[in-house]
Amino acid sequence: MAQAGVKARSRRRESVFGERFAVFAECLLTGVWIAVACLGVVTYPAAFAAGARHLRRRTTHENGGLRKFVTDFRTALRGGWVVGLAGWAAAGVVRLDVVAVRAGLPGGPFVGAVGVLALIGLAVALLRAAAVWTPDRAWRALLADAVRRTVLDPAGSFLVVCGLAVVTASALLVAPLAVPVLGAVAAAAVAVEERYRHR
Repeated sequence: MAQAGVKARSRRRESVFGERFAVFAECLLTGVWIAVACLGVVTYPAAFAAGARHLRRRTTHENGGLRKFVTDFRTALRGGWVVGLAGWAAAGVVRLDVVAVRAGLPGGPFVGAVGVLALIGLAVALLRAAAVWTPDRAWRALLADAVRRTVLDPAGSFLVVCGLAVVTASALLVAPLAVPVLGAVAAAAVAVEERYRHR
């Protein structure tokens, strides 16, 4: 009788491990989908939104898959491409700040640091917005709420920054690793949003 209880507990432990490993594997696969969807240059917000929604489905045991990812991606792209374009414009402004710093303009280092920090903050807000995206919500409202959460939840925002740092380090060390790790960043943003919701 006691042996049967031990075996049942051991089976449960294996299934929990198997479940968690399956979620990790799903994150890596989702990273590949996100990377392919990002090839459109301004499509990265929609790609992360579709990836995050896929991972939310996976963790709640709903049916998902590549077809639903593609459907979500197309829906998120309707307003998401404008957000993607604005993100590239912000990156261009920060690039000009860095050029000003290198040219030795007065106040350049301060302006450059502020620009880089603002760009990181915007990237975090974008990821947090993508993590809670649903087809019935507009990007403008999502981003406004995400900016608030980014400021009010610095610990969660720091975790998302750490995820971005892992992708950057992966890309610098072994470029192909950055592709599947994108799914882990989407998963981190989803987890941070869940944590914030249950606070």
